[in-house]
Amino acid sequence: MRSNWMLCVVLGMTATAYAKDPKPHQTGNVQQMDSVQCGAAGEALGADSGGKQAQQLLCQEYVLQAEQVTYRIRPCDQKHPVLLPVGGRAQFRLQKDKMLLRVEGLDNEGLDNKEREYIVVSMAPRSDGSTADATPARLNHLQ
Repeated sequence: MRSNWMLCVVLGMTATAYAKDPKPHQTGNVQQMDSVQCGAAGEALGADSGGKQAQQLLCQEYVLQAEQVTYRIRPCDQKHPVLLPVGGRAQFRLQKDKMLLRVEGLDNEGLDNKEREYIVVSMAPRSDGSTADATPARLNHLQ
């Protein structure tokens, strides 16, 4: 009986020692929000067979500026998207092909403080001079 208990304790300690640490959150600022075309209600975009114009659907697309990268993201939940405050600070982490994002201070505006999933539409290195690279740029033979 005592050896079974010790075995359980040792296995439990081993499992916690090898458990993956969650990825640390990065911080960034929500710079802007645009409404972009993301589909149409009904048939394909343009005119349908009856000559009527299909209703275009718009999605929110945000620009999130992190320390070294600028991301363009869209909410995964298109039916109930939460509007993010422009200029607000956000904590995020990348997990597989999704960004898990939590905006600081949303609980003050009546919203919960939980992580929401976003699709990364594009990524680009920051172009401003605040993150100067110490290594010199090297051109390859194709440039």
